[in-house]
Amino acid sequence: MAKRDYYEVLEIDRNASETEIKKAYRKLALKHHPDKNPGDHTAEDKFKEAAEAYEVLSNPDKKGKYDRYGHAGMGGGNGGFGGGGMSMDDIFSNFGDIFGGAFGGFGGGASSRGRNVNRGSNLRVKVKMNLQEIATGVEKKIKVNKYVSCKPCSGTGADHGSSYASCSTCHGSGHVTRVTNTFLGQMQTTATCPTCGGEGRIITKKCVHCQGNGVVRDEEIISINIPAGVAEGMQLSLSGKGNAGARSGVPGDLIVLIEEEKHNDLERDGNNLIHNLFISISEAALGAQVEVPTVDGKARMKIAPGTQPGKVLRLKGKGLPSVNAYGSGDLLINVNVWIPKELNKEERDIMEKLQNAENFAPKPTESEKRFFDRMREYFK
Repeated sequence: MAKRDYYEVLEIDRNASETEIKKAYRKLALKHHPDKNPGDHTAEDKFKEAAEAYEVLSNPDKKGKYDRYGHAGMGGGNGGFGGGGMSMDDIFSNFGDIFGGAFGGFGGGASSRGRNVNRGSNLRVKVKMNLQEIATGVEKKIKVNKYVSCKPCSGTGADHGSSYASCSTCHGSGHVTRVTNTFLGQMQTTATCPTCGGEGRIITKKCVHCQGNGVVRDEEIISINIPAGVAEGMQLSLSGKGNAGARSGVPGDLIVLIEEEKHNDLERDGNNLIHNLFISISEAALGAQVEVPTVDGKARMKIAPGTQPGKVLRLKGKGLPSVNAYGSGDLLINVNVWIPKELNKEERDIMEKLQNAENFAPKPTESEKRFFDRMREYFK
């Protein structure tokens, strides 16, 4: 099912401010909140959809890519909350402050939402594409070396059969409060608990495979659906495909950087393709049928008699598609006349006869004649 436009999801226009985006998300999130709609899967889907839209539009970098490339710039269907990249707990961990004190019971209560959630780091990979792949879109499978969830402990970091215990330093809150006496009076500061790292709990017995981290180094095959029309330097973001977060944390994103391989005969200019065609003097004068390269093979085209060097011929729709599916570019043929550097005697005789022929003698136009006459009068 195709994703809805993020602005449509949040019911805002495209020039909405940061405050308006946050306000619109909070309104929808409270309306479709799981605590308010228990057992309602439709409300849950809308809740996730609103979170996905807010995650993109509240981030200036991601919003700029979305405004330019649409869902294709976000990695298509490979990521996002709605695509399974993040769970309900992930949404509350990232955006729990949006709800304020409106709800207290979901996911273990308000105190659990205050705990730190480990987030895996983002990964960046480069993917090379040729013009044919860019013209049609392609699915690429790449092998990525990264941190993945530890299988023996299911990513918890705890040894099989062991459990967590509430942190004795912060009593499960994940934060410690200190009161300092200053000349201005008492000052209260809150900081991440140094004992549990803000998680609010400690492992009673660590997993021997991951040493309690919940993640290990491994290789993973990741499938990437790259849309048609992408260009050199474009980035696609696959939510949740980066490094796994420690101890059941939130995974990072995989950033895919597009590298475009050069074509032997075609040069890209936006969605248009350019080919430099070389023809002989006789072909230019008499006309000819020629073959020109295209992305998917070759095309035959007619060179009209008397075609001049520098003329640009156009094959409509033979360029590259727009990444937003707004049509395709054209194939532009730059006509160049090849002049031989060396001539044998027979060829030289022919060229000398042509040089004296009337049609091969340069003829100035009427406007050029008037210009030359004025210049002669001026320099007398």
